[in-house]
Amino acid sequence: MIELELRNDVYRRPLATALDRLGLREGWICADVGAGGGDVTVALARIVGRDGRVYAVDSDPARRDEVAEVAAAAAQAQVVAVTQAGEELTLPEPLDLAFCRFLLLHVHDPAVVLRRMGRAVRNGGWVVAQEPVTSAGRVDGLPLSMPDARHPDVGALLPALVRDAGLELIDAWAEAPAWAGPSPVSDYLQAMTDVDPGDVPILLPPLVTVVARRTSGFHATESNADFD
Repeated sequence: MIELELRNDVYRRPLATALDRLGLREGWICADVGAGGGDVTVALARIVGRDGRVYAVDSDPARRDEVAEVAAAAAQAQVVAVTQAGEELTLPEPLDLAFCRFLLLHVHDPAVVLRRMGRAVRNGGWVVAQEPVTSAGRVDGLPLSMPDARHPDVGALLPALVRDAGLELIDAWAEAPAWAGPSPVSDYLQAMTDVDPGDVPILLPPLVTVVARRTSGFHATESNADFD
């Protein structure tokens, strides 16, 4: 099992499982789409090593600079920060892996992003997406909500979205951290909601992981239709 240096990331186990499932190794060329603060980008870079490369893609220029700083601090010279929206994903070389997590719930059209990710990988390359089913989370037995997200339950549709993007669905599962009382799980929830959950039982939103592959028959057409 791949051991990721993401000690404060309560969702690190499904990420490590996915990377093990596809055999990520040294020399791979990857993209972390919606890279945010860069923690996953740097984790990928440490695995692919100096002979590999990781594109940290984010639409926010401030995030791009943050990723660059994190990568520099970790001495990961093969990290390339790119300011780009997922719907416009275009990179200068074919990828072995296109990855996103907690991205599709915020974008205008998740289907377009997944098709772009499929186009970005080589034939035989991998697309891995991890998205939540927010309303399935519970705090003291009550459902969670994420009013600022465009598609808070997109994880429930993720396998079908990946298939409809023209990719071969290889594996899919859901996993949710749970706890009661002070813990990294309650800290994570407080960071998300600005509310201290105290000692009540918590079930964080299940994170659906989809592992897919581009085959020789891949064909993706752009759509102007809104995601419903």
